[in-house]
Amino acid sequence: MLDKIKELIGEVQAFTTTSKDEIETFRIKYLGSKGVLRDLFAEFKNVPNEQKKEFGQTINLLKSSAEEKVTSLKEALENVTEENGVYGDLTRPSEPMELGARHPISIVKNKIVEVFSRIGFTVSEGPEIEDDWHNFTALNLPEYHPARDMQDTFFIEKNPDTLLRTHTSSVQVRYMEKNEPPIRTISPGRVFRNEDISARAHCIFHQIEGLYIDTDVSFADLKQTLLYFTKEMFGKSKIRLRPSYFPFTEPSAEVDIYWGLETETDYRITKGTGWLEIMGCGMVDPNVLKNCNIDPTKYSGYAFGMGIERIAMLLYQIPDIRMFYENDIRFLNQFKSVL
Repeated sequence: MLDKIKELIGEVQAFTTTSKDEIETFRIKYLGSKGVLRDLFAEFKNVPNEQKKEFGQTINLLKSSAEEKVTSLKEALENVTEENGVYGDLTRPSEPMELGARHPISIVKNKIVEVFSRIGFTVSEGPEIEDDWHNFTALNLPEYHPARDMQDTFFIEKNPDTLLRTHTSSVQVRYMEKNEPPIRTISPGRVFRNEDISARAHCIFHQIEGLYIDTDVSFADLKQTLLYFTKEMFGKSKIRLRPSYFPFTEPSAEVDIYWGLETETDYRITKGTGWLEIMGCGMVDPNVLKNCNIDPTKYSGYAFGMGIERIAMLLYQIPDIRMFYENDIRFLNQFKSVL
C-alpha cells in the first residue's frame, strides 16, 4: 500500500496543465469527497499498528502535494489570463508591419532622373539657401535687372545677399564652376517663391533642370533630347517649341506636348487645344558661360527645366497642387502600387 501511495505522489508532482478544466478534474480526483485521499484515509483503520505512523505521514504528504499542485497551477493560469488581458494573446503571430508608399513627387522625380540617366546625365545637387551671385547674377540677372521681378524671392532677414533659391539653375552654376566641359547633368530639388498658394501654385515646389555643354552643341540636339524625354515619360511623340524669354538662355522656348483630345479630361486640361505646356528650355547664354569661366567661343550648350509637381499632376490627374503637401494618408496610399 505504501508503494502505491508513493507512486501517486510521483504522479501528482509530475502533473502539469494550462487547462482550467483539467486542473478541476485533478482536484476532484485527489481531494474530492469521493477522491483518492478519502479512500486512503478510510483504509487507515486496517493498517497494522506498527505501520500507522509511516502510513499517516505518507498520506499527508500526498495530500499536501496535491493541494500545492492545484494552487500553483491555478496561480499560473491566472497570471497567463492577466497577461493576455493586457497584451492580448502572446502566442499569436505579430501584426504585419504596414508598408509605406513613396510620395508622388519622389516617384516622378526618380522616373525623370532614370530617363535622363540612360543618355548620360548625372545628378547634381546644391544648397537651398543660396547667395545672390549663384541664384541671379551669374545667370545673366545683374542687380536691378527687370527680369528679377519674374521671381518673387524670399530673402533671409538681415542679409540681403542671402535668399532661398528660386530655381535649381543655381546648382548648374556651381557645377559649371567646379567642372570642365563636357558637362551633362540634371539638378532636381526644392525651390521657393513668394507666391500666393492656390490650386495651381505654391510657394514651395520642386524643379528638375538639365544642362549639356560641349563643343558644337546645337538647338537640334536640344530638340532631340526633349523628344526622347516626352516619349519615355508620357508616351507622346509630338512636341512643339514656342519662342519665349529666359534671361539665362538665348534663344529660349516653351515646350508643349500634344496630349490629345480623346476624353473629356483631355479637353479640360488642354482647354480644348490638345496641347500642354510642360517645360522651358533654350541655348545657354554666352554671358552665363563667361560667368562660370567657360569659353563661349569654344563651347555651347542647352538647358531645360520643369516643375515636378506639374508633371505629377499630369501623369496622375491630380487637380490641386496643395494635395502634395497636406500629407493626407488617403491621398498617399493611392501610390503604394507605384514604384
